[in-house]
Amino acid sequence: MESNILPGKPFPLGPTWDGNGVNFTLYSENATAVELCLFDSENDQHETAKISVTEKTNFIWHIYIEGIAPGQLYGFRVHGPYEPENGHRFNPNKLLIDPYAKAISGSIKWNDALYSYKVGDEAQDLSFSDSDSAPFIPKSVVIDQHFDWEGDTSPSYQYYNTVIYEAHVKGFTQLNPEIPENLRGTYAGIAHPASIKYLQDLGITAIELMPVHQFISDRHLKENGLSNYWGYNTIGFFAPDSRYSGSGTKGEQVTEFKTMVKELHKAGIQVILDVVYNHTAEGNQLGPTLSFKGIDNASYYRLTDDKRYYNDYTGTGNTLNAYLPNVLRLMMDSLRYWITEMHVDGFRFDLAATLARELHEVNRLGAFFDIIHQDPVISQVKLIAEPWDVGEGGYQVGKFPPGWAEWNGKYRDCIRDYWSGSENTLPEFADRVTGSADLYKDYRRPTASINFITAHDGFTLNDLVSYNEKHNEANGEGNKDGESHNRSWNCGAEGPTDDPDIISLRQRQKRNLLTTLFLSQGVPMLVAGDEISRTQQGNNNAYCQDNEISWINWESADHELLEFTRKLISLRNSHSVFSRKEWFKGVAVNESNIEDIAWFLPDGTQMEESHWQQNYAKSVAIYLNGNGIHGVGSDGKQVVDDTFYLVFNAHDLGLDYKLPHETYGRQWKVVLDTSTSDTAPDRIYKPQETVHVEGRSVVLLKDDTIRQNQGDDE
Repeated sequence: MESNILPGKPFPLGPTWDGNGVNFTLYSENATAVELCLFDSENDQHETAKISVTEKTNFIWHIYIEGIAPGQLYGFRVHGPYEPENGHRFNPNKLLIDPYAKAISGSIKWNDALYSYKVGDEAQDLSFSDSDSAPFIPKSVVIDQHFDWEGDTSPSYQYYNTVIYEAHVKGFTQLNPEIPENLRGTYAGIAHPASIKYLQDLGITAIELMPVHQFISDRHLKENGLSNYWGYNTIGFFAPDSRYSGSGTKGEQVTEFKTMVKELHKAGIQVILDVVYNHTAEGNQLGPTLSFKGIDNASYYRLTDDKRYYNDYTGTGNTLNAYLPNVLRLMMDSLRYWITEMHVDGFRFDLAATLARELHEVNRLGAFFDIIHQDPVISQVKLIAEPWDVGEGGYQVGKFPPGWAEWNGKYRDCIRDYWSGSENTLPEFADRVTGSADLYKDYRRPTASINFITAHDGFTLNDLVSYNEKHNEANGEGNKDGESHNRSWNCGAEGPTDDPDIISLRQRQKRNLLTTLFLSQGVPMLVAGDEISRTQQGNNNAYCQDNEISWINWESADHELLEFTRKLISLRNSHSVFSRKEWFKGVAVNESNIEDIAWFLPDGTQMEESHWQQNYAKSVAIYLNGNGIHGVGSDGKQVVDDTFYLVFNAHDLGLDYKLPHETYGRQWKVVLDTSTSDTAPDRIYKPQETVHVEGRSVVLLKDDTIRQNQGDDE
């Protein structure tokens, strides 16, 4: 092969096929030698060729080999000091995954050979293993990046008209009888017409996929018959996970993923990826050596003063060092790749506060955010932060930079507290449903708030109203894992019940929570299956349950709740008053002397400051002026809408609400009442008439008689 070997180039990083051969590169500052290993199949026990990489430019090792084509399997062996006490863990006996691999074939086969030290040795990671890990580790794959996108463009949804649907590739499709069995659990299953029609009918504008970067299932889980189902354990930041491919694993997974994105875009649905750049699957000092550890441990991870150990802000054993230029480059290259080559529309960053840590403190102007803000590609897509990590000072809700939206954990907690009957919740409830100005108004808009009641982590909506306690026994950790303070309420019985009154109350509570979510200012996020009463049997930490606990059971779908949710989303998508781009001002609109928003008591008078301080208060009416939206549409005209009167009642008893004076509205029609599953109540009221609002319910009334003909909704 020597006649086919050329020096190659240091850029672009990763393998690049040009039609004649492949350029390979690898960044390692402290390595003394690098070997490229080629394999004929996933099952090869040893490489068929081992080639020394001798060229190095600015710590980037590079080589070009003629005659190599897409589908070629490869890995690296990297030489250097094995000095864990100094942060170095080089061991050429370990085959390593290329950090820039665009595809990875196969899954890990757990074996002691995957560790750089002798497992069981008294010296632990200070010992040295000479076992070859090649038979047990997935292989990197050279791909052909060509794909016919057919002129694909991203659907043009801004945050204010976005409805996010958080879904798991496998969980959403695995049990869907309308999808061919061979496509269930795959990217192709998401792209199937049955999946797309369901999302369109529901009114979804963006699907947020739980991690699809190639990830590892932890050894202890596999040995206990479980797996890392959620996927927050990345090892390949450029590679779509091969387990979700129905077409093959030697690059076919890349084509299948691209096809999925193209089909979703054709249907008007954006694709957001949940990404995990805060840590890798290699764990702490006792974890395996799969890639970064063996390539250059000290150049990728945050190490403590004693460099044998890792700073762990993620609870997973390690933290990638976003303070280092080569790590930042890896992250930015990965993000750009998924935008430019895979056409995704945005990212949700897991434990994003970790990425803001310069040394130990969280700094919202950290290098990671500076670079993204300046990047002409990354800065233009949706950027959503999970604004916390497990380190000190890691809860950073409301503190991310302009251009970022955030999972609003305070919204989740407050809305749960309000509907479970907690006291002293009304003032914060008002903040949350109007966009959380207390968190975001300084330099962002209401759309900075990603509102959610539930997420993949925690109870499903059905379980939130059915369980007071978590039931995670199936996870094998003695029910000690998962959140213990869930702000849930079982409505009178723990788990499934035949009591018709409890069942009725639970259904009402689900409607209340969904109604609050979709009629709040901000960006709503719905978890896949909540709209059909999906249950995890009380498991609030189903990260390791790749089975019926986590998969959506379409056969038992709650069609009544589904229809209610469709109406809710349609209502939101049809009315700009529920999806404002600008903050409420609380002042009179034009010459009307009517505010853009007003708050009312049951007797029809406006609330005063003292009313907010009554700790027993659990009900409120909100007047939303359709002529006070304070924004213009794409046509440059003022956005106007119908005017609504929204009554929330979290008391267990019903209340009579007197409608306000006719200056606020001359005829009110009930368009939604959560006390019933009837999605078209169709009741008419005059000004100052009394509307009875049942206990624990929401009533929404509309008056379109005072709408000014100044323009159309956006």
